[in-house]
Amino acid sequence: MSEVVLRRAQLSDVPTLERWDQAEHVRAVSGDDGPWDWPNEIAVPWQEVWICEVGTRPIGVVIVLDASAEPSNYWGRESERPCPGTYAIDIWIGEIDALGCGYGTIMMKHAIARAFDAHDAHTLVIDPLADNRRAIDFYRQLGFVEVGPRRFGTDDCLVLELLRS
Repeated sequence: MSEVVLRRAQLSDVPTLERWDQAEHVRAVSGDDGPWDWPNEIAVPWQEVWICEVGTRPIGVVIVLDASAEPSNYWGRESERPCPGTYAIDIWIGEIDALGCGYGTIMMKHAIARAFDAHDAHTLVIDPLADNRRAIDFYRQLGFVEVGPRRFGTDDCLVLELLRS
């Protein structure tokens, strides 16, 4: 396996991120969320966008975000915000030939370490589509446990969490 590096995303990564957003395999598991505003996503202070590179080739993205600071209150319920120390993770492999190679595990371990170690998170949450059994099984292998179903916009998701040990 070539060297795997995770680095902070830069504005020069926007065309790659936008291409991944349109990839059929990414769209199939992304739900009905609108397109990402990558220049803004990279710049906001309450999240980190990380690019995974194999050798020098970008293959995926992982986002670590402070769910209590995220302004849309996506992770909250009604008017209640998530408590401080709750972080959310978004991840996808943008290059189809990089699926099933173990890179997602490396990316998730990086995201988990960032949230727990650099941000002192106590709870991590993730929201795969409810019918994405492959992703749900993957997160369970990493120690995430089911919180329950939740509807985000028009998407039926299954929220899973990982508590700091």
